[in-house]
Amino acid sequence: MAWIVYILCAVIAFTCCVLLLRGYRKSKARLLLWSGLCFAMFTLDNMILFIDKVVIPSVALSPWRTSVPLIGIIFLLYGLVWEAK
Repeated sequence: MAWIVYILCAVIAFTCCVLLLRGYRKSKARLLLWSGLCFAMFTLDNMILFIDKVVIPSVALSPWRTSVPLIGIIFLLYGLVWEAK
């Protein structure tokens, strides 16, 4: 049953990513770009979580699961700090 939650989280994060990047393409607001990239990393994180817990549970992918969303948060932080000027 948990695998359904993992897939739904990945689908929702991917949907947010697509909507944010589509909004960026139309309005050219750079904060939408950085937010879209952040959600792209969250999507990748959820896919890695699914692989780690469901597909191959014997392999520890926890370093990847912690570094990928960190990169996404760095994207968003960069967008918030440097694009606000």
